Amino acid sequence: MKIYNTLSRQKEEFTTLEPGRVRMYVCGPTVYNLIHVGNARPMIFFDTVRRYLEYKGYDVNYVSNFTDVDDKIIRRALEEGVDSAVISERYIEECKKDMAGMDVRPATTNPKATEEIGGMIEMIQALIEKGFAYEVNGTVYYRVRNFKRYGMLSGKNLEDLVSGNRTLLVTGEDEKEYPMDFVLWKPKKEGEPYWESPWGQGRPGWHIECSVMSKKYLGEQIDIHGGGEDLIFPHHENEIAQSEAVSGKPFSRYWMHNGFLNINNQKMSKSLNNFVLVRDIAKKYDLGVLRFFMLSAHYRNPLNFSEELMASAKNGLDRIETALARLRDEAEKCPEEGAAEPVLEAAAKFRADFEAAMDDDFNTADAISVLFELVKFANMQEPGETPRAAWDELRKTALDIAQVLGVKEPAQELLDKDIETLIEERQAARKAKNYARADEIRNSLAAQGILLEDTREGVKWKRA
Repeated sequence: MKIYNTLSRQKEEFTTLEPGRVRMYVCGPTVYNLIHVGNARPMIFFDTVRRYLEYKGYDVNYVSNFTDVDDKIIRRALEEGVDSAVISERYIEECKKDMAGMDVRPATTNPKATEEIGGMIEMIQALIEKGFAYEVNGTVYYRVRNFKRYGMLSGKNLEDLVSGNRTLLVTGEDEKEYPMDFVLWKPKKEGEPYWESPWGQGRPGWHIECSVMSKKYLGEQIDIHGGGEDLIFPHHENEIAQSEAVSGKPFSRYWMHNGFLNINNQKMSKSLNNFVLVRDIAKKYDLGVLRFFMLSAHYRNPLNFSEELMASAKNGLDRIETALARLRDEAEKCPEEGAAEPVLEAAAKFRADFEAAMDDDFNTADAISVLFELVKFANMQEPGETPRAAWDELRKTALDIAQVLGVKEPAQELLDKDIETLIEERQAARKAKNYARADEIRNSLAAQGILLEDTREGVKWKRA
């Protein structure tokens, strides 16, 4: 397996720190609003990376944080007249709903920045002791010139940044020893959340948060660090500077960054009124369509979002799901005996082609093409002429590929007699005052599109 490493700017053979285990950290969202399609791309892609690594047999420790203290969160809290924790907790829960809709599985650990302040203070103290940080009037800055490899990830040169990119400088530069030194700890302002520290009441800078959470849950060295390409500089560059200055070891073996997402060939921004929330997409499409769309292009390429492309993705996904349902539902028609080899050989080739695509820097676009080829082949097979073992292997191959990509086999439609049986069980549960079971049955039926109505004449039902 080869991965394109932003650090070396080339594809490298993937090896892990520990045999059979992967330590993986991906920067999560800042929770001040509902997530948008730009947030969704790394969530979907790195979830797919995790799934494929697990498919390959790796034990993956996957950590993705929630940034729950930030200027935008504080601003929103002040506007609403509530504590900033109210805002962050609200949007963490909303984010989790959208992630579930996109079939993004919860990380092994989803740490919150506000729960790791103690570790941040410890790391900042260690940086001060090692000469990589200094305090001025309650603000602690990182001394970038003392980290000789600064710029190794982004390829940026400090002197060029100072002379040609004044807009990159953070506030308070008059206090700093050097214009590109960045904030590790900042003093509190009126109305803002704060924590006690050796430098007074305040809160951490953004960059130190991920260094600390990664170290706590994955160790000083990790295998993969991921995020959007907008995080390469300064966020990931600063993470390297902080983490390696403390540990003296290479922080991450592989740095992976997904490309930008545009809306109708324009950069997404509120000023252009083309800001697309995942929640808005869910009003028109199942979010599985969004996931399928996101994976239709290579992760490092820019991706253009449009209504036409989403409609095309839906059509493609419908075709795959129809084929998966057929492979399930028509299996009983297959004879036990017959010439299985041609189908078994085809299934093995589809699996090999899928793995070749994913082993080449997680090329999900080519992997989807393989799945379409499998669907085309499966639709040409007649169950009455295909031995059951061959049919089952073709189905298993399709499901394994689909599972990595997050494509789901459609639920099997309930027969009328099955619905009536469940309604009778619900009525018996209500009579026995087992309301939890009764509600469970109603909710289960509703999830499968079966709506119940309790009337004087009894329970009536209909398909939604």
